[in-house]
Amino acid sequence: MPEYGFFVEFEAKPGKEEDVARFLEEAKAIVDDEPGTLAWFAFRLGDSSFRIFDAFETEEERETHLQGGVRTAIEERGGELFAVPPTITPVGIIAAKIPG
Repeated sequence: MPEYGFFVEFEAKPGKEEDVARFLEEAKAIVDDEPGTLAWFAFRLGDSSFRIFDAFETEEERETHLQGGVRTAIEERGGELFAVPPTITPVGIIAAKIPG
């Protein structure tokens, strides 16, 4: 069972909402290449608010993801897409159901 995760909050700049949605869709391809990322969800709350939740078995896998390709993409395009820097909150997972 995964014990570690991240909850990430994004707020799109006005007029960039669909660009953020596409950015998150494209980010999945990066995550697909990360063997330590057990689950990854990108979702939308309203017009301009977006979130990511992801899960890992170990703290090391979570840290590897934090320093990986999605973060690089966020840093490269963040000024263009986001109204404020994303909020990244590490979480401890209490219970999970993941196919396996």
